[in-house]
Amino acid sequence: MMKNLLLTLAVVLSTSTLFADEADPLFDGKSLDGWKAPDMSYWSVADGAITATSTDAHPCDHNQFLVWQGGDIANFELTLKFKIEGTEKANSGVQVRSRIEPDGHVVGYQVDIADPSAPYLGAVYDEKGRKMLANRGYRTVINVDGTMNSTPLTAADPDVAMKDYEVGKWAEYRIRFVDNKLQVFLNGIQTSEVIDHQKEEREMSGVLALQLHSGPPTTVQFKDIQLTKLD
Repeated sequence: MMKNLLLTLAVVLSTSTLFADEADPLFDGKSLDGWKAPDMSYWSVADGAITATSTDAHPCDHNQFLVWQGGDIANFELTLKFKIEGTEKANSGVQVRSRIEPDGHVVGYQVDIADPSAPYLGAVYDEKGRKMLANRGYRTVINVDGTMNSTPLTAADPDVAMKDYEVGKWAEYRIRFVDNKLQVFLNGIQTSEVIDHQKEEREMSGVLALQLHSGPPTTVQFKDIQLTKLD
């Protein structure tokens, strides 16, 4: 009995390694090696973090994107820490399975970063596409014809994540995308989910990028960026 149990466990462990690679760090904490933006003047490394800054002297008039140069990714789990400072309109995000347009604008799935007074923090948006896909606290099923059915998450309480979130303090995202299901976790608590059946609009692979949104002076930082590819 014990021998069979150990054999089964060994098979499970060996099989799991075929489907999940080790987590790879995407940022060395010192430089922007492996990252690129059309306008690098907004991007730097400060205090061991990728830092995007807009000021009155150097405003951000249209959205800026820093793209990881590791190529397209399909199924994955991404973890990172972030913090954002500015007015209540300060906005940023993490682009996943996205596309780069000729002008450098990155379009596609975006896990939003914003002041918690807005409904965007922890939500999923479609940059230059279908717009809001899943508000914070909701699971959205996108049907083949593009209609969306949103229902409250029942297995998690996103309000708890909001209580633990402090503006200007580090928070953590875990973003998991497998096949057509995108799940977002803020500080360990699920805040949104999208199941996308609309083949004409969805992307099954794409680039990873960080966003600095146009608007008032803002500073947004990212660190401890780890990617695990899932096959």
